[in-house]
Amino acid sequence: MSGTREECVFMARLAEQAERHEDMVEYMKRVAMMGTELSLDERNLLSVAYKNSVGTRRRAWREVSVLEHKEADKGDEVKELIKGYRLRVEEELHGKCLDILGLLENLIPLAMGAEAKVFWLKLKGDYYRYLSETPGDKRNTYVQDAHDAYEEASKIATVELAATHEIRLGLALNFSVFYFEVFGAPDKACKLAEETYKEAMKVPDGGGVDNTILELLRDNLTLWTHDMHAQGGAVGKPPDLDGTEVQDL
Repeated sequence: MSGTREECVFMARLAEQAERHEDMVEYMKRVAMMGTELSLDERNLLSVAYKNSVGTRRRAWREVSVLEHKEADKGDEVKELIKGYRLRVEEELHGKCLDILGLLENLIPLAMGAEAKVFWLKLKGDYYRYLSETPGDKRNTYVQDAHDAYEEASKIATVELAATHEIRLGLALNFSVFYFEVFGAPDKACKLAEETYKEAMKVPDGGGVDNTILELLRDNLTLWTHDMHAQGGAVGKPPDLDGTEVQDL
């Protein structure tokens, strides 16, 4: 294949079917670097590719971190082996996140409509959030970058997108997760989730609302409210350490 846009998109779909997400990332990177706005289908393919690629590394990092915590009383040799492996996974995770964030710097200015702008800004917030989940000198910067991207996306979505729009709901879901898990603002997380849920439910005849996202908002709100009451209003702990499972997109 000569690597035309159509061929890259075709191969990305093929790679997705074969569950070869690293290949999918490479094909969609080529499309993203062609200097023109991506279509809805292309946006979704790029998002799915990186979500799977980064998702496996996020899960691996959490599992290794839990093991590192459990084996803290073992000998130095064991601890160093686990730490070394965690840092290896962490480096891969950071590399993938920074990779798509670099693409987004070029894709966001190309977005012509509100839907595309919110979609890309949400992704920007997501990947800075993923970076901020690991410790390091740049964590505070990543936290602020994630907040700013989510905030900018929310300002556009509130004005330009319907209360039941899937992208607006998904943004609110992930922004609220960020508030609770990363930003240390459980009250803001609950308020955003509750207001988004109630506003969407007010739309006559459902307005084509995505019930899946609404259910996730409701489930998270229930979990967070219970957790805050149980801890006397304290912020929630990371899900891999306290057994809870917060849902995002």
